[in-house]
Formats: sequence, C-alpha cells, structure tokens
Amino acid sequence: MYGTTIDGGAWGNGGIFRLNVNGTSFTNLHSFATARTNLFGNYTNSEGILPEAGLVLSDNTLYGTTDNGGSSGNGTIFTINTDGTGYTNLHSFTDGGGLDAANTVGLVLFNNLLYGITQAGGIFTNGTVFRLNSDGSNFTNLHTFTSFGQVNYSYTNSDGAYPLAELILTGNVLYGTANSGGINGNGTIFALNADGTGFTNLHTFTTIVINTNSSGSVSYTNSGGHGPFCRLFLSGDTLYGTASSGGAFNNGTVFSLSLSPPPLAITRVTTNVILTWPTYAPGVALQSTTNLLSSNWNTILLSPVLVNGQNAVTNPISGAQMFYRLSQ
Repeated sequence: MYGTTIDGGAWGNGGIFRLNVNGTSFTNLHSFATARTNLFGNYTNSEGILPEAGLVLSDNTLYGTTDNGGSSGNGTIFTINTDGTGYTNLHSFTDGGGLDAANTVGLVLFNNLLYGITQAGGIFTNGTVFRLNSDGSNFTNLHTFTSFGQVNYSYTNSDGAYPLAELILTGNVLYGTANSGGINGNGTIFALNADGTGFTNLHTFTTIVINTNSSGSVSYTNSGGHGPFCRLFLSGDTLYGTASSGGAFNNGTVFSLSLSPPPLAITRVTTNVILTWPTYAPGVALQSTTNLLSSNWNTILLSPVLVNGQNAVTNPISGAQMFYRLSQ
C-alpha cells in the first residue's frame, strides 16, 4: 500500500509512505521539503507541501499532488519511484487567477496522460479540469468552471463550482462532481470528453429547505442531498456517489444517477441525415427500423465520429423512411 500524509515528516510538510498489506515494513519514502513564505504569504519550495489526495500507481512509478508549495505556493503535481527515489516536480500551479491555479485534487492516469481537477483557480476562481503528459509536458486546461450569479443568497452558475473529488475516466469520458454552484447553488454532477469537449451538466442538486425547530436549531434539508464531496463510481450505466449534506435529516445522502440513453438529434444536410448524441453514456448503440410497430431494430454498424463534442453518424436519405433510436 502507498499513501500520503498531509503533515508530519522530517519538516512537518507531509510525506509519502509504503507498507505491506498486513501492516508490516512501514517505510517513509519521502518527506516534503521545507518552505519559505513569499511576498504574497504563500509557502513556496521546489517540490510542494501538504499532499491531501491519494496516489496513482503505474508499474514502478507513483503520481500525486500537493495542496500547497511549489514555485508559487499553490501546489504541485509530482512523480516518485516506488522505492522512494527519483522524486520529480512535474508541474507547479500558478499564483492565483491563472488558468491552472490552485488546490489540486487527485489524479487519473490513462495512456500516459494525467487528468485532474483543481478546487479553485481558473479565470473565475471556481476550479478547473486539466490534463498533462505523464512527463509533465503539455499542461492543458480542459474546462474552467464559470462565474457566479446570486439567487436567494445562493451562488449559482451553469456548470458548478469548487470540485472537491477526483475524476473518474471511462472510455473517452470523464465524470466528476462540483461541491457547489449549479442553478440551485448546491452542486452538480458533470461529464466531459477527455479532450475537453462536450461538457454536460448531468444533474443539479435540488434547492434546500430551511427548517427551524422549537429550540431555534436550524437544519437544511432537501430530497437529494447537496454538496457532493467524494469520488463517483460507475457500474454499468449508473453512477453512484455521496452528498455531504441535505437529505431528510441534513446528514447527507447516497445517490445514484442512471446514464440512460441520451437525447438523439437528427438534422438533414442536403442528401444526408446526421444523427448526433452526447458522449457521456457508455455502451450506447444507434439502431434503425422501417416500422415503429415492429420489434425488429437493426444496429447501425457505422462508427460515430466526434463532432463538436458529440457522437455523429451520417446516413444517406434513400429508400424507405427510417426511424432511429439509441439503445443500451
């Protein structure tokens, strides 16, 4: 087992450890270095401090993030060998207001690409989704969470804000949660393609009801919970997760969200019809039939192409009329 501690270590700035699954042979692989305070009051150093998230293991290499430290004091992305050698700072986040600042959550690794999320930063300081090569090159901001408005004392926007949990990656789609924001200000569940296109707000957590009992104690309840905090899990075509607050007793909820067949759009372009649908639902097949009363639906074997973040299939207009559907 490999993990991190947010503080402690030789200089009190956290560490990386290893131990056997039976609890033996505990080893401190790395202690994060001392830090100095810069002109803005941030703690800076060469490698980062205060790691809060878990590690990603690939062969004999670990990848992780720190919440503070680095060249601007806003955290780093690092790599280290499983024997504790070869610590490398792959990326230092900027000093606020930039496209890649700050307060990083854990990583996802796929095909030598690291994907992650920041709790703050971006041009609206509401968080970002990012990608970089596993060698630290080609850092790319895939999505910046949008600016806030205010409705009934809640801070609202279209896509959510302050994501606190790691992303999950299935196929070519990333799924995650935002702790606040959305049209009710209580958080969202979202999806986007691994190239940053096709961002979709899958669910906005509902409004809250303020309850005051006879003793004056106040609670905030709703039907589905609010403030999602932990990582999602995908089983089949259903996402599962937890909300930190809300529900019937304001103590949070366990929820599921079905990624049922997404909406299918059809557009005529000269002698063709173009069928498009979002990419966030796994295992979706495009089918056709000439008779809606028939149970005989045929799967269209043409592979969809990605156009403006959507799956797209082009079919010629010829022969009998056709009806189309998406099926899982």
